Amino acid sequence: MLKKIILISALMLGALSSFAQESGVEVDYTRPQKYIVGGLSVEGNNYFSESQIIQLTGLQKGMEITVPGDELSGIVRRLWMQRYFEDVSMEIDHLSPARDSAYLKIVIIERPRVSRWSFSGVKTGERKDLQERLSLRRGGEFSDYVEKTSSDIIKKYFAEKGFLNCKVTAEVQKDTVIRQAIRVNFAVDKGQKVKVREINFIGNDHVSDFKLAKSMKKTKSAKLYNFFKSKKFDPKEYPNDKKLLISAFNEAGYRDARIVKDSLYEIEPGRLGIDITVEEGDKYYFRDISWTGNSVYSSEALNRVLAIKPGDTYDVVTMQKRLFGGGKQTDYDVSKMYRDNGYLFFRINPVETNIQNDSVDVEMRISEGKQATLNNIIINGNDLTSEKVVRRQIFTRPGDLFSQTTFERSIREIASLGQFDPESIMSSEGYSMVPNEMNNTVDLVYNVTEKPSSQLELSGGWGGRTFVATAGVSFNNFSTHRMFEKGAWRPVPLGDAQNLAFRFQTNGTYYTALSASFTEPWLFGKKPTSLNLGAYYTRQTNSNTYLQILSHDRMMEIYGFSASLGNRLKWPDNYFVLYNGLSWQTYKLTNWYSGYFFFDDGLSHNLSYSLNLVRNSTDQQIYPRQGSEFNFSLQLTPPFSLLRKHDYDDEGNKYKVKSWRDIDYSNWTSDQRFKWIEYHKWKLSASSYLTLWKDLVLMTKAQFGYLGYYNRNWGYSPFEGFLVGGDGMSGYSTYGSDIIPLRGYENYSLTPYETTTYNSNGQYYAGNVFDKFTVELRYPVILQPSSTIFVLAFLEGGNCWSDIKNFNPFQIKRSAGVGARIYLPMIGLLGIDWGYGFDSSSIGGSQFHFIIGQQF
Repeated sequence: MLKKIILISALMLGALSSFAQESGVEVDYTRPQKYIVGGLSVEGNNYFSESQIIQLTGLQKGMEITVPGDELSGIVRRLWMQRYFEDVSMEIDHLSPARDSAYLKIVIIERPRVSRWSFSGVKTGERKDLQERLSLRRGGEFSDYVEKTSSDIIKKYFAEKGFLNCKVTAEVQKDTVIRQAIRVNFAVDKGQKVKVREINFIGNDHVSDFKLAKSMKKTKSAKLYNFFKSKKFDPKEYPNDKKLLISAFNEAGYRDARIVKDSLYEIEPGRLGIDITVEEGDKYYFRDISWTGNSVYSSEALNRVLAIKPGDTYDVVTMQKRLFGGGKQTDYDVSKMYRDNGYLFFRINPVETNIQNDSVDVEMRISEGKQATLNNIIINGNDLTSEKVVRRQIFTRPGDLFSQTTFERSIREIASLGQFDPESIMSSEGYSMVPNEMNNTVDLVYNVTEKPSSQLELSGGWGGRTFVATAGVSFNNFSTHRMFEKGAWRPVPLGDAQNLAFRFQTNGTYYTALSASFTEPWLFGKKPTSLNLGAYYTRQTNSNTYLQILSHDRMMEIYGFSASLGNRLKWPDNYFVLYNGLSWQTYKLTNWYSGYFFFDDGLSHNLSYSLNLVRNSTDQQIYPRQGSEFNFSLQLTPPFSLLRKHDYDDEGNKYKVKSWRDIDYSNWTSDQRFKWIEYHKWKLSASSYLTLWKDLVLMTKAQFGYLGYYNRNWGYSPFEGFLVGGDGMSGYSTYGSDIIPLRGYENYSLTPYETTTYNSNGQYYAGNVFDKFTVELRYPVILQPSSTIFVLAFLEGGNCWSDIKNFNPFQIKRSAGVGARIYLPMIGLLGIDWGYGFDSSSIGGSQFHFIIGQQF
């Protein structure tokens, strides 16, 4: 500071002294004289225009000035403080003939401009971060101030990364190409990263070292239990960790705990030791808890939410969480209790009214305020998706009372919609409240970020010893409403969150599949009634270029149509959706491969009604961190065999019987017996998601399926069974069976065989009952709208049985392994898993599995 004062004084003195040296104009410092400014000129300017510099002085022609005087000294000081100039002086160029007007000249030396800023000693990513933080621009000036502030920002940046001894040197070079320009390079010597080796707590007699160390979120020692956590020392986070340390004592009842002193010292280069001396004080307990100002809820109701009784440890941290929130999202607190009833302006202040010995009396002073009504519901950022799509998804309506739970539910619904970035809407920038306590209203703002949702699939895969080409397109934000709107076909009308999908697969003559589907999530516009339509055709033959077979004497054709309606329920809660559907399928087998289905030749029809009860409370689709999924489905066909009253003799002649119980199907052909297949199919799936630490998520899932029959004489259905084992992929789409993946085993290897007289092989896949249990640990690598990548480790078990009588939920085949998932909006979900099956050496062991478009 002293150097700056001396420098400014020298500049002022030089400026004033120049008045006595020009054009014979003598300045008597003991007798200041007044002049009229006759004119102004500038000398030495290259980057600034003359008018810009004169404007900075504030002088104008015709003004009266005193030479020498404080006004001129202030002008010189003001110009120099701009930091654009290395030197500033002011001279009297000449006087008027009458010697009453002075013509002033401002002489400046501009600082050289920087033509290039650079950094050395840093990585590419660090260079980009520094450029964003410093905001240095080409053509800017370089001064001592710029050098110091830039160096401080660089040091602070690397200190946050654990490089506490970082050194920065500004290297200035003259630009040989651009005149009066320089190049500035910040040479960074990061030094060795400083990590915490040990943290010693002194004076904690009743709270363990482990609990204290755990309470410090960012400052961690090199203990074994911190193996997966960063040990770098961040001076920015350290003060906050000391506060959390005191909170650990407060949580144990030590309200007077304080840090007496703390010291940081170097154990060895790059390794830091921390000693923290604490004074615990006495342990306190709650004695009396009273409530004042509460009229909406009784003191008894509030005490039930607070859940603190006289004699409990005086845990201030838990009390704060139960009053104001901040614990788990599922926990209830007093503030949320009031906010869910509209009392947005509710306030509560816990006051210690009496402290006697080790007991504390607390009075909860409440200001309930008035109930807040929702005023404006504002949606920002939906550049493509129609606003009505977002509005129908949320539960907040203008005129309703404010509810915290409803507001949080609306955010979750937007995140799970699929059209917007879930990470963005669930962050603090994704929503806001604008309360107006004067008129007891609140505006809610949802800031959504569009993400690509349509998918184009052009791929090839290997399955069934053949190459399969796939072409498909799925428009997940389609709009039939805009089909006749001019300019909407770019390439298709979008914006109403409808789904229109087409898919084609083939490898030539062996396999061909076509499918089309359409989903309208809000059929009638005002209620969440969804319409789902689908049609498909599949053909497989025995033509196989790998086996050099070019023939069509074996063929399986499946075609069908399905339609369903879904309705959101209000009971048990509005997370439930009930779907009712009808479907029709036709299976045509011509000399098909033995051992796959119950028969080789024949035509079967499948007319079924399905009921599906779904509950989904997850926070988002791709990488859920909390919530659960529940799915119960029942699929029924008419009991055709119970309506029959005829049989066939050994020669195939038809004759009548009294009851369906008298029918012997041993003389029936496959066409006669399975023309109309019958079954009742039950499936149950339940999964939950729990955040363990940061974004580390535990996923647990249980599944069960049963294919039943109406008539034991007729038996199980030849189609619609379960194929268990492997990755759940056959290289191509198929119908007729539910493929259940179980990693660590070969495809379908856990599916049992049963005997049959209807095919030449004498046996077929007979998976009629299955169960499966999965536990996964997931951790994200990238969570961006453009891509989502996460890794996982899993434990899995399951099995399959041919008859419900043999079902044993504990007789499972176990496996474990690791994997990764990549979600790309234009392609969908891709993944790879390695699993090891423990319970069968022939079909288990080490297995790699590839995943496209499915979750396990």
